[in-house]
Amino acid sequence: MKNVVIIGGGAAGLMAAVATGESGAKVTVIEKNARPARKVMITGKGRCNVTNNCDVATLIKNTARNGRFLYSAFSAFDPADTMRFFENRGVPLKTERGNRVFPVSDKAVDIVDALVAAAQKSAGIITGTAKEIICENGSVSGVKLDSGAILPADAVILATGGKSYPATGSTGDGYIMAAALGHTVKEPAPSLVGLDIREGFCTRLAGLTLKNVTLSLFKEGVKKPVYRELGEMLFTHTGISGPLTLSASAHINGAPGGYFAEIDLKPALDNATLDARILRDFAESPNRDIINALDKLLPKSIIPVIISNAGVDMRTKVNQLSKSDREKLVGAVKHMRVSIADLGPLEEAVITRGGIDVKEIDPGSMRSKLIGGLYFAGEIIDVDAYTGGFNLQIAFSTGHLAGKSAAEKI
Repeated sequence: MKNVVIIGGGAAGLMAAVATGESGAKVTVIEKNARPARKVMITGKGRCNVTNNCDVATLIKNTARNGRFLYSAFSAFDPADTMRFFENRGVPLKTERGNRVFPVSDKAVDIVDALVAAAQKSAGIITGTAKEIICENGSVSGVKLDSGAILPADAVILATGGKSYPATGSTGDGYIMAAALGHTVKEPAPSLVGLDIREGFCTRLAGLTLKNVTLSLFKEGVKKPVYRELGEMLFTHTGISGPLTLSASAHINGAPGGYFAEIDLKPALDNATLDARILRDFAESPNRDIINALDKLLPKSIIPVIISNAGVDMRTKVNQLSKSDREKLVGAVKHMRVSIADLGPLEEAVITRGGIDVKEIDPGSMRSKLIGGLYFAGEIIDVDAYTGGFNLQIAFSTGHLAGKSAAEKI
């Protein structure tokens, strides 16, 4: 009997096991955690944004790096296939804002249980850590575990993930094994991560959540934003985070210090309408200091920051404000600037940017172009996408294609 060994029991590895299962081969999944798919358990804040209910073109558009490489994988197993996979296994799904797909139960454990159960029908899942992929004459022949045991293999699927959230098992082991076989590993870096900013007001605003605001990301010296979206974000002790920020981080290429962001706190109002709104609020209390007159417009903690950014004295009476002062105030509300200092740490990133160079992988099969019988799936590949269920779909699509390809080889 032929042997297929899958290294990594996450979303990609388990889906690969399901796809390989009908080949008649003996399939073994090596997972370092006692419970597989730990990272899937924490996606979508524990709700599991399992995919995005969209077409292949939209999937590629929302893949920040090397989207075209995934065309065959997405075409072979698209979001409709993912949704059908889980619903046929007793997990009803729902589509929410932005075509994000979640289990009706809002429980990631339902997705994990269904995926693990499906994989167990096709494969044996063992707890252990792979240390080395053994090759003979340019093709894989086995996988060595940290225990010293060697599992014979006619095909190996490397699906160990990236380096984000190392507590879930993504510690970069796969990069080391692939590099040892001659594969090029693009430097792992954080993506979908919070941003550290230079302005000192973050500490005072830490914990403040802003809803229905627009975040625009700019590269210094370029007028057109590289990213702009309406949604939710929040301030942390060192910078900004939340859904808008995570998506913006995926658009930063090169040194983060070459970027800045602008927050429009009132995107539904143009400058003239916002000025009229401010005048109405001021008319109710013409003798109040400006610091005490914006409560109806803005969260209390952010008011001193906006007034300071506008260059207006905090103790100016609202009936003493000039038209120029109001224009500055409107500008500060519509264009709250934050200067990017750095990306948040890789350990806190939702996903890892970088990984196995796609030039060394056949896009039609996920097969290594360098080593016979070696396949790749999931986050270990140099592909990453924006928030919205796209990254899990990458895992499912590449896992399915790698598993199917390995099965056909067998």
